[in-house]
Amino acid sequence: MPKFKSSLSVVLFLLCLTYLTPDVFAQKKAKDLFKVKSPKIQFVRPDTTILIEYDEFNDESDAGKSINFSPKKELSIVSEDTTELDLGQQHIVEVSDEVLIDSSWIRIAGYYAIWDTRNINPYKMDGRQLKDTVDVVLYDPRSNRNYFMPLEKTPVTSRFGHRGYRWHFGTDIDLDTGDSIYAAFDGVVRINKWDGSGYGNYIVLRHYNGLETLYGHMSKTIAQPGQFVKAGEVIGLGGSTGRSSGPHLHYEVRYQGNPLDPENIYDFPDYLLKGQNFQITSALFNYYNKAKSGSSSSGRRTYYHTIRRGDTLSGIAKKYGVSVSQITKLNGMSTRSTLQVGKRIRVK
Repeated sequence: MPKFKSSLSVVLFLLCLTYLTPDVFAQKKAKDLFKVKSPKIQFVRPDTTILIEYDEFNDESDAGKSINFSPKKELSIVSEDTTELDLGQQHIVEVSDEVLIDSSWIRIAGYYAIWDTRNINPYKMDGRQLKDTVDVVLYDPRSNRNYFMPLEKTPVTSRFGHRGYRWHFGTDIDLDTGDSIYAAFDGVVRINKWDGSGYGNYIVLRHYNGLETLYGHMSKTIAQPGQFVKAGEVIGLGGSTGRSSGPHLHYEVRYQGNPLDPENIYDFPDYLLKGQNFQITSALFNYYNKAKSGSSSSGRRTYYHTIRRGDTLSGIAKKYGVSVSQITKLNGMSTRSTLQVGKRIRVK
């Protein structure tokens, strides 16, 4: 009996296949094709009891740095970021009250927050408005903070003050083209620039003691913006570039952009500083009134020129803006007198 039922099932299946046409098969396949089963979505409640542990980041990885807001690198005199110092523009940077220079922490002036590689005076501060006396430590041997004269020899050819129709904001020191020019104090090069109508090739150094020094008319500049230099390090070579009628170094000392008479600080004939400390007061900048009005100083100053090989009376007269007759009269000589190399003659 079971065998009969099994045979009957087979027969019935064959009959069904006979009556089912290809169209029926096609319709059945189409229904199955477009029949979409709804997916079952199982909601999982997030486990908020697990906290992310940042300690797993490596300190040297980018991820570790992104969550660690304490800078590990030491501050420099310039700023925390010195990557743009050579772009020739002004940057306002964040600095602390003290900066690390050559393994020592030095307290600095607030205007160090401005780093400008184009403008000699970006600080916009009138020295006549100083209310307090600023005591500047020029050098400190105990802290290995020394000073160096800008040249090996320092014969002054033109001083700070009124010159003809304009004010001369520095001291001119005689030299020969190619002579080494030295950094006066430890510091950082802020400007290395060309000024065809004035300083020629010149460099401005910012020093840890709060002063800045400028070196003009160089034949070649060596130190570059952002470079730290020690006192006595060669920063350039002497020349006569820019507005200059002969080889010399135009040397300036500035405080917050305001020029100081270098001879208040230096004893150039004796090749040394006048003291270890220097006090800056508003009175040092009263010359601004004369500089703006164009009036000359009531004091008398004499100017001398050291004769070099190839010098002529007409060339010397042109350099200092005087006449040949004035030079001959001041020195009791004639226009035919022989100029002895190394001899000093008065020009003003």
